[in-house]
Amino acid sequence: METTEVKKERVVAGRGLIDFVFSWSLEDVLNSNFYKGKMREIPMTFSSVKEYKESFILPLLEETHADLLLSMESLPRAPSCEIISVKRITQDYKLPKDFFYTIVLKLSKVKKNDAEGTYEPQCGDVIAITDAKPKSAGDLDRSKMSYVIAIVLEVQDNLTRLSILSSKPIPLVEDKMKDIKSGTLFAINLINLTTNIRIWEELKTNVEDHNLNIIRQVLQTNFVDVENCSICQHHLKEKHSSAYSNIIARIRSSELNESQKSAVLRCIDTRECHHQNSVKLIWGPPGTGKTKTIGFLLHSLLKMNCRTLTCAPTNTAVLEVTERLLKTAKESMEYDTYSLADIVLFGNGERMKIKDHDELLDVFLDYRVDFLEACFFSSSGWEDSLISMISFLEHPERNKSEGTRDKSSRDKKAKKGNKGLNSVNVEILKEKEEKKKVEDMLSLKAEKKQPKHEEEKEKEQAEEDKKCDDFLTYEDFMKKRFGCIAERLSCYIVNLHTHLPTSFISQQTVEKMISALDSLNSCQKLLDEVVSRDEPGGCLKFSVARTECLEVLKSLPRKFPVPEFHDRWDIKKFCLENACLIFCTVSSSATLHAGRMSNALELVVIDEAAQLKECESAIPLQLPGVRHAILIGDEKQLPATVKSKISEEAAFGRSLFERLAMLGHKKHLLNVQHRMHPSISLFPNGEFYQYQISDGPNVKKQSYNRRFLHGTMYDSYSFINIAHGKEEFDNKHSLKNMVEVAVISEIVSSLHKNFIETKENVTIGIISPYKAQVYAIQENLKIYSDDDSSDFTVSVRSVDGFQGGEEDVIIMSTVRCNGNGSVGFLSNSQRANAGLTRARYCLWILGNAETLIRSGSIWNKLVLDAKKRRCFHNAEEDKNLAYAIAAALVDLNQLNILLNIDSILFRNARWKVCFADAFWRSMVRVKNNELCKQVFSMLEKLSNGWRQPHKGRKRIVHDKISSELLEHYKVNDQLYLVWTIDIIQENSSHIQVLKVLDILPLSKIAELAKQLKILFESYELDKIKHCKYKCSEGDLIVPMRWSVSNVSAKAYRVNYLLSESLAALSLSDD
Repeated sequence: METTEVKKERVVAGRGLIDFVFSWSLEDVLNSNFYKGKMREIPMTFSSVKEYKESFILPLLEETHADLLLSMESLPRAPSCEIISVKRITQDYKLPKDFFYTIVLKLSKVKKNDAEGTYEPQCGDVIAITDAKPKSAGDLDRSKMSYVIAIVLEVQDNLTRLSILSSKPIPLVEDKMKDIKSGTLFAINLINLTTNIRIWEELKTNVEDHNLNIIRQVLQTNFVDVENCSICQHHLKEKHSSAYSNIIARIRSSELNESQKSAVLRCIDTRECHHQNSVKLIWGPPGTGKTKTIGFLLHSLLKMNCRTLTCAPTNTAVLEVTERLLKTAKESMEYDTYSLADIVLFGNGERMKIKDHDELLDVFLDYRVDFLEACFFSSSGWEDSLISMISFLEHPERNKSEGTRDKSSRDKKAKKGNKGLNSVNVEILKEKEEKKKVEDMLSLKAEKKQPKHEEEKEKEQAEEDKKCDDFLTYEDFMKKRFGCIAERLSCYIVNLHTHLPTSFISQQTVEKMISALDSLNSCQKLLDEVVSRDEPGGCLKFSVARTECLEVLKSLPRKFPVPEFHDRWDIKKFCLENACLIFCTVSSSATLHAGRMSNALELVVIDEAAQLKECESAIPLQLPGVRHAILIGDEKQLPATVKSKISEEAAFGRSLFERLAMLGHKKHLLNVQHRMHPSISLFPNGEFYQYQISDGPNVKKQSYNRRFLHGTMYDSYSFINIAHGKEEFDNKHSLKNMVEVAVISEIVSSLHKNFIETKENVTIGIISPYKAQVYAIQENLKIYSDDDSSDFTVSVRSVDGFQGGEEDVIIMSTVRCNGNGSVGFLSNSQRANAGLTRARYCLWILGNAETLIRSGSIWNKLVLDAKKRRCFHNAEEDKNLAYAIAAALVDLNQLNILLNIDSILFRNARWKVCFADAFWRSMVRVKNNELCKQVFSMLEKLSNGWRQPHKGRKRIVHDKISSELLEHYKVNDQLYLVWTIDIIQENSSHIQVLKVLDILPLSKIAELAKQLKILFESYELDKIKHCKYKCSEGDLIVPMRWSVSNVSAKAYRVNYLLSESLAALSLSDD
């Protein structure tokens, strides 16, 4: 009887969700109401774990659908890449739905200002495979080849080779029945499904397969209070060791405030309860030291050897809390970096930008694996290096004869074994003196450059080395060989006591290792002296040092009790299983399920828990062994991002933290804020926290009253009204307001000038809820972002991007400016709270007061509060801002506002200023903000009575009347401001006014004068006299006024003609 081998089916994580995505037609994807009416709101309580998990399924599908729909709307700008090869994965390819392929991409560099961008693939990417780059979603169905949706399963060969699962066979491959190698296909990146797949897996996993102790505690309102557990209280005294008592005493004597100490102590007590499961909420409003409290708590758990996972929604938040923990931990470390191996941070290094965080590299998992791989896998690793050094020091006389003979083989071992050591050590430990020469010892670049003819090159190198060694003296040879081995050994010593968990390397061993380092350094120093100075007694000193060094080296273990490693994954698992504190994003914690760790976790700490969808927080809460969960957050700030309105209405974005708080779960409030000046904290404290937060002593000090610009507008807190703004959509359907952009640019420019004068450090944050506004501000402030000075920094981000951040000065741009009070998602109070609580010393809010008051939202209250507190200012109060607004309006061609410009620039001027249309047309055509500011500055001086002295002015020969009435003032090297005096009637008087005619090159002024001559000659003599009349007040010329009854009506019968005729004049080129 024949036996047939049953082929094992390839398992793809999240296959159920992927199949749903593959089942949607293009019409389904473009239907924004596809899931409308098919789901109910996620309830506040649940009858079972099954109901709990199932309630999130449809909202998750709808959110995935909405994400895909949004990607279709921006399809022309989607990252794309040419496909140069497609092959079936034969062993996995199987009908009806296992369409596995390997594709090869042709990656190209991104060009500057490239609207599309190049595609850099990641696992979990959903891509569209098509034979042409689509300009709209409809193009996907109009191409010759029907598009194929696929998901990326693996990424290899430097992002070029992908393993994918497609929704259906790829037509061009199947039709030709052969592999395609022509550039006729494209991969268009749509969305990434990784996080949603991880959520799906947790929701769909069998109830029996996961730890559901925490989930069961949050289904109903019968919350467990382990702080008042009678069993734990009864055993409290007998159970606690002196070490535990020391930790409690340290917490109580720390610099934490009382609410922070109480939070840490309650969490420690919770950990001690082993017979119940619980969830604890720590409520951390802005500036209350949430991260500091978490750092102190985690350090205490580290001292207690409590296996704890700490996670957060974003890489930024994870890095921040890890940095805080390390800062606290390193302050109490007795032996350099010993015990850092009990701390592990893992995740995607590129997305974390881990290389920008030198202080975290010692705990980053991928780097740690590189180190340990070099130590234990290398043929010239720890054991070989230790033996080599002992042998070298025991029999130095043999080394000269044997050294040349076996040098090449040892070097070959070193090259092959230390690839990871070289590539990582230099980056991670570059600041440490004992590792300064690592890059010289190990050359990965050299190894990469000789993949071919390696043996010949090594042979040639050995011959060269032999020639060199033949000419070395005994002392020189000793120095050279000792230095080579010592450097490698020193590197391993530091790496081992940094990256081996404390349960595998004792403190006594570390002490000996540090002693060995000192001995090696001493021997090296003495060898240098012997070789270079030939000092008397030098050899004797070296001999003594050599003996001492040998003694300590022989006391070091040649092997450590680590398990046998077969590959890098074994090392990763080893590091994760033996770490006390683990840090990662909430999504990445799913990998710990797959790892099947033998050492179970005890606690899960989730930072920024209120920013997480509840179904996502369920990922770490179901990890094996977890007994208690500590959620730290603030439901009054930004919630999780939800793209679907349907899912949002179903409460899909609600966090577990928020739901428990709404159900009355006890929250421990951190009630002292140490960030904001009291005038900044006042409004959010009252509006969002009912005045439960007090200001810390540090923010009440006089030193906290920092001022960076003059004027009450720039006090600690102010609302700056932008009355003439204009909201508009960009091409991505996001709003911007270029008048607010201009005002912000002017304020930052003033701050920079003040910094140059005072050398007073300042960090500036600019926040806007709209992406288009963020981008527009960034473009205008590039000059400061490129500034190398770290003492003056400008950061421009969205409200979401600034969550958790803080700066000395925050400028907030609200953007909205319309007549009906429409503010869209700006009305969200959580978003407002997040933006209003980022500043330390100054918060300046820019917006259109009329729009915000009419909105009836939180912004209505804010504007009215600012007026009540006398913190309300009109932007035009600052002349420079008035000029910036006018220049922006010119740039926007807002002539309807410009015609009433006197309300902005000349509200308190001595002279009334009128403008000819020709002037505005010239200004709009020029579109030069600096020129506009110069012109408006000159006009502001003119309107207050200043006049340019005749001396030094260029004369232009006009006819007599034009010469008497027409003025031209130099603005810059090319242009002149042309103006005259006119007479208008105002009530019962005729008054002099400034009439601004145009801004022209000198060569065109004479032509304008000729055209005006006709008008000027039509004036009666009385009017000409009045136009020429000058009334002086000191050095100023002020307008003259005459009663209408004293002036002949005939003298002004053509008065209206001047304005109307000037409106038609234009000498500029169209």
